Amino acid sequence: MIRRVILFAIFITTSFAGLAQKKPATKKSAKPGSNKVSAASNGATNASTAQNATINAPLKLWYDSPAKYFEEALVLGNGQHGATVFGGISQEKIFLNDATLWSGEPVNANMNPNAYKNLPAVREALAENNYKKAQTLIKKLQGKFSESYAPLGTLLLSFNNDPFISNYYRELDIHEAVATVKTESATNTIEREYLISHPDKIFAIKLQSKQKGGLSYTIGFESLLRYTTKTTNNVLEVSGIAPIKADPSYLGKKQNSVVFDTKKGTRFSTQIQVVTNDGKITYTDSSIQVSNATATTIYVSMATSFNGFDKNPATEGRDQYATAKAQLNSAVKTGWDAIKKRHTKDYQNYFDRVSLQLEGTNAPHLPTNERLQRYAKGEADPYLETLYFQFGRYLLISSSRTPGVPANLQGIWNSYLQPPWSSNYTMNINAEENYWLAENTNLPEMHLPFLQFVKNVSTTGKITAKTFYNMPGWVSHHNSDIWAMSNPVGNFGDGDPSWANWPMGGTWASVHAWEHYLFTQDTAYLQKEGYPVMRGAAEFCLAWMIPDKNGKLITSPSTSPENYFVTPTGFKGSTLYGGTADLAMIRELFLAVIAAQEVLNNDAAFTNSIKAALEKLHPYQVGKAGNLQEWYYDWEDAEPIHRHQSHLYGLYPGTHVTLSQTPAIANAAKKTLEIKGDETTGWSKGWRINLWARLKDGEHAYKMYRELLKFVPPDETKENYTNMGGTYPNLLDAHPPFQIDGNFGGAAAVAEMLVQSHSGYIELLPAISKAWSTGAVNGLKARGNYEIDMKWTKGRVTSLHIKSKTKKQASIYCNGKLQTVATNTQLTF
Repeated sequence: MIRRVILFAIFITTSFAGLAQKKPATKKSAKPGSNKVSAASNGATNASTAQNATINAPLKLWYDSPAKYFEEALVLGNGQHGATVFGGISQEKIFLNDATLWSGEPVNANMNPNAYKNLPAVREALAENNYKKAQTLIKKLQGKFSESYAPLGTLLLSFNNDPFISNYYRELDIHEAVATVKTESATNTIEREYLISHPDKIFAIKLQSKQKGGLSYTIGFESLLRYTTKTTNNVLEVSGIAPIKADPSYLGKKQNSVVFDTKKGTRFSTQIQVVTNDGKITYTDSSIQVSNATATTIYVSMATSFNGFDKNPATEGRDQYATAKAQLNSAVKTGWDAIKKRHTKDYQNYFDRVSLQLEGTNAPHLPTNERLQRYAKGEADPYLETLYFQFGRYLLISSSRTPGVPANLQGIWNSYLQPPWSSNYTMNINAEENYWLAENTNLPEMHLPFLQFVKNVSTTGKITAKTFYNMPGWVSHHNSDIWAMSNPVGNFGDGDPSWANWPMGGTWASVHAWEHYLFTQDTAYLQKEGYPVMRGAAEFCLAWMIPDKNGKLITSPSTSPENYFVTPTGFKGSTLYGGTADLAMIRELFLAVIAAQEVLNNDAAFTNSIKAALEKLHPYQVGKAGNLQEWYYDWEDAEPIHRHQSHLYGLYPGTHVTLSQTPAIANAAKKTLEIKGDETTGWSKGWRINLWARLKDGEHAYKMYRELLKFVPPDETKENYTNMGGTYPNLLDAHPPFQIDGNFGGAAAVAEMLVQSHSGYIELLPAISKAWSTGAVNGLKARGNYEIDMKWTKGRVTSLHIKSKTKKQASIYCNGKLQTVATNTQLTF
């Protein structure tokens, strides 16, 4: 077993799996300069006297043993390249990823040119209330599945060091975006540092031995993709290709589920070089051997031939070899010290915009996994709550900086050839949830890859709208991928309509363009990029809707993502008309189009048609249980506690349902949440926290935030635990399995509990919990391009500084009072 003692934040280990021999370790006391997080490090004298010390410790995840499973490993990224570091002792394993490495090639959007001919029959069946027939016919309105995000490979470092390790320490510093592993034996101490630089487009590892000549190791590479290796001019070069097809994992590993074609698909190049001032380096065609060195730096350069969603990567692709070579040569010339300095400056330019301090009882200084387990027992830990919030921001900076290629279901960290749900862009919540924190936590630049991606989808979506529905504008469905696929999925008739035939992906995603404008006030973006995307989605919705028996506009056919209704006759289905979720998303988009035209004033005729349709939309309905109806009729849900709550979209992330303006609908939404309960998957918990925050129920939002941080052991341990969401030892979200959207939704919810700005004014502490009764936050954004710095005590704001480059005043709701205050002025209350 591994016993913990503090020694420069390194911990004694009595044995390690895989070592043939054992050596007793000696317990040692802490030394000055320890990385230990304690009350003293926060300005207090000791933990016992610091029951209310401000939690402002170093933002680090740390552990006293290597990772055995992915859910324990540390993730690094520069927005395109990703590395998952296990921190092994005798062998280090690092998963490598590139956000642009996917199966497939540009999609043929015209894949089912006559699909639209089946729409009238579906609508006719629905008009006759023959839901079973409609459920069957709608499958004719399906196309191919999305492609899958691919793993690049695994970097292996096999060490020849003294196996008798007495101390071990592993950390991820999310303020520096640097991972560290330290091992100490009776004869030597070795430290490894890992980073992925955005400015230099390089993954670098620095290894330092305390004992001269104490570093000896071998570097190898392996991949699930097709690849070859060779050595050229002291560089280990890997060349490979991604599959031309990789079916979703839920279809199983059937014959031809993964297909490689040497003439098709995305190419990748990985080039590895080691630099040292002493020791010996030997190269083979598949490895690099380092002997008797004192300090070494490993440079890993990655590149693919991806050249855009509409360019064939095999025939029109970028030169992946030349790109990787140029990145590597530049990095070697620049050197570790300069790369790290540039990396830190670049990363902190974004990360340091927001700080959060929460006061409360300090927890013991424990490894992050043990801290999570302690927290799950109900113990207070404001530091952990702050760390999780900032970790969400760290993940977004690390996974979303590639134009047109947003963070996917797993961010950029995936080791599977057929990852869960293809690790794709799931447009019925998950892709959008990834970006809820972009604007309000002051990372608008990280929003841009998603906004650019939506623009790409609008291009293929025009063809999809025409061929599947004979409609103008553009449409997107349940799934998409790097090729901006927009069609209904289901393999041309095999998919369940509850997810395969949902056509509101573009409607939902296009509202992100309006949100980006509201927070940034970038009129040029709105005019050139945002509004055309919004308009095209709205144009489809106008054509898509039909009048119901009362003359109100509804959608037909309609589904509510992944949920099922039960009719009074007992039929269980998903295909009907006038679903609440559809109309909520259309309503939000129409309101955004109208508001955008108040800024641009260049599309009057279309705006008038939107206004007219808005007046005719079928209204929200409150069910007999006091809940917000999900279906056109007040039917029962097949699963009342279902993870999706799409019909509550108008409350969040939409903005048109509020307690003040639409109290009856808001309270019906609240009743729906009460019926659903709190136990659900990771991403769904993230959504529900935001919904409770919009309902101004800080205690319920905080309760669910705690539950989002519920400790979940790694998947492969097969431990007996509830199959609902929480947090893995490395703080990644457990759907389960791992999906990054829960991290992003949870981080967004913290900001939503502290600041809201969707009702025409800025509301401070709208959903504050008693657990967070005293604290401070700097840098949160509000709509109108305001930046908020504030302190609060016992739930009341005591200090406020609202920054604005263009506005002299701001309307705020603060301490129970609506008032107008001056911007760029320090205010006290």
